[in-house]
Amino acid sequence: MSPPRTLNFITGNPNKLAEVKAILADAPITLQSRSIDLPELQGTIEEISMDKCRRAADTVQGPVLVEDTCLSFNAMGELPGPYIKWFLKQLKPEGMHKMLAGFDDKTAQAVCTFAYCEGPGKEILIFQGRTKGNIVPPRGPQDFGWDCTFEYEGQTYAEMPKTKKNAVSHRGKALEKLKAWLQTRE
Repeated sequence: MSPPRTLNFITGNPNKLAEVKAILADAPITLQSRSIDLPELQGTIEEISMDKCRRAADTVQGPVLVEDTCLSFNAMGELPGPYIKWFLKQLKPEGMHKMLAGFDDKTAQAVCTFAYCEGPGKEILIFQGRTKGNIVPPRGPQDFGWDCTFEYEGQTYAEMPKTKKNAVSHRGKALEKLKAWLQTRE
């Protein structure tokens, strides 16, 4: 399977688009953003990502890249997991660490899953990255999801310079795997 030169990245989030473009700057593709509202399956992050990718490829009738992010609290058996978007919408960043108020364990895992598909009916490939950290009261700018509450090695993602965050984050790790795959197909 040979990747296309232009790829439809399905997102309506300008921060996510900017971050993905920065990480993939030296990859042999051009990203074109498409904002498509897709229904989300209930299941594991891999099942959700694959379903979203299949639906996007059918809608676009071409190559797509979709992303799904998880934030799993170890004390809560990996909840909220793939449903973090809805928890964050209701609780805001200020409420994220309050969810763990009754637990000694404040550790969490950020998981990013990119799913790629060449088009309708084609194989779906998964590229996943994980970063272990802690959930803390918000620190730093609150303009990108839960970045201000996820601490890695003493800094929240929001406090880090973008280049450092991109190098250590769950998204950066997943995109490095995607980039490596793309480079083997040049």
